[in-house]
Amino acid sequence: MPTKREREYYRMGFQDGAKAGLQGPYMGGDVVKELFFEKRRGKGFTGDPKPKRKLSAWNKFVKANSKKSEFRYRDGKLNLKKMGVAFRRKKRR
Repeated sequence: MPTKREREYYRMGFQDGAKAGLQGPYMGGDVVKELFFEKRRGKGFTGDPKPKRKLSAWNKFVKANSKKSEFRYRDGKLNLKKMGVAFRRKKRR
């Protein structure tokens, strides 16, 4: 188990390495930072956000009925077993 001082040294070394990597010799530091942080936010290099997926029928059902007391335990948790039974019994269009 590393001591508090060792953990501090590891953190400092990691930060130094990250800075050095972002200021690499092959590209300007600002360009690398920009690409790195764009990638981290989940966007491609073009800056366009990914299109969201459609919700499945089950997800729509849960979203619509999760606040109903019929499907809640007293402690506030969802009764997914009961929701699944109700979902299978409902009429589909």
